[in-house]
Amino acid sequence: MRRADPVLGAIIDRVVRENGGTRLTLPPDPTAPRDPNIPTDHYSMLIRAMVSQNISIIASTAIYRRLNERFGGRPPTPQEILDDDPDELRLTAGLSRAKTTSLRSLAEHIVSGELDLEQLHELPDDAVVTQLVAVKGIGTWTAHMFMMFHLHRPDVLPVGDLEIRRCVQHEYRLPERPRPAELEEIAEPWRPYRTLACMYLWQIAHTTPQVQVY
Repeated sequence: MRRADPVLGAIIDRVVRENGGTRLTLPPDPTAPRDPNIPTDHYSMLIRAMVSQNISIIASTAIYRRLNERFGGRPPTPQEILDDDPDELRLTAGLSRAKTTSLRSLAEHIVSGELDLEQLHELPDDAVVTQLVAVKGIGTWTAHMFMMFHLHRPDVLPVGDLEIRRCVQHEYRLPERPRPAELEEIAEPWRPYRTLACMYLWQIAHTTPQVQVY
């Protein structure tokens, strides 16, 4: 990637310097401490992603914890979600009505067999997105995050990610945020490691005030 794109190469060098010489890796270093708030199975990860949309990390962690506490300290099974009273579930966990509906949609797709979570890791990227976005409340961005940080797919480009677009605008000296098609064109040299390239962009965005997202 450094040879294919000098701008990205400079970003990688900056991140590595700031990390004391340590490069980002995909999948993550298995010896690194695991975040106990991040699930390890497909189903729980999707629940966590859905309750986390458009809210802060602190708020999403609290909601996910309250949801689990309602079911004995573990994520509810799909059938338990469908059997629960939607309003009681919403109020107890602190969910919005839309997210409660989304959790029920996920449960319905799993119970009906429309979504086979155990097969997701065997599907190509486009098929994973198609399967996931069929669930109400799971959009393309959520599907991309799931593939990048849970399935560890190496060549995912989340063209709808606002922080990536702002970072690319800043680092590539663009007059405005790139549209999805323009971002695809800029990212073409990053193939087949676009996931890792985005990880570097996110890292540099967090240390560059001009492109931080608040």
